Amino acid sequence: MPCDHRSAPDGSRATGRPRAGALRPAADVRAEGRMGRHPHMTTTPPMRLTAINIDCPDPLALAAFYQQATGLTPHPASNADFAGLTREDGLFIGFQRVADYRPPRWPDPAAPQQFHLDFAVDDLDRARSRLVELGAREPAHQPGGERWRVLVDPAGHPFCLTRK
Repeated sequence: MPCDHRSAPDGSRATGRPRAGALRPAADVRAEGRMGRHPHMTTTPPMRLTAINIDCPDPLALAAFYQQATGLTPHPASNADFAGLTREDGLFIGFQRVADYRPPRWPDPAAPQQFHLDFAVDDLDRARSRLVELGAREPAHQPGGERWRVLVDPAGHPFCLTRK
């Protein structure tokens, strides 16, 4: 159940375009009929997602955080400038060093999140506790209540935990 940006940090409903800084499961939006099949989409997608690359100040440290959190396999060619994790189906998550990296400050729109990852878990509280022990932090603003939680990784990127 991915998150979406359709509720304001104060919990009010957005109308029209998404408000910056708010997270909400995309499943809620799909259930409301706002996200449907694109009219030009064929039954076989023309593209397949193979990699997600994330800017950060320390690729090896951030890769280690996500490896411990997800159990994904570290890429053998990882180094101090670019580290990666792979999933069995081939999806690659890369972490690339950026010299003047400035982390997002979610939910502050002055330094927007730019993207976020969603992870489905069995138990929100247990997963939150484990990830905080690994170095994540939990922002005070939690727009999902008991349905999902927003955490921030060690490099400042927000990500969501959703119930399976």
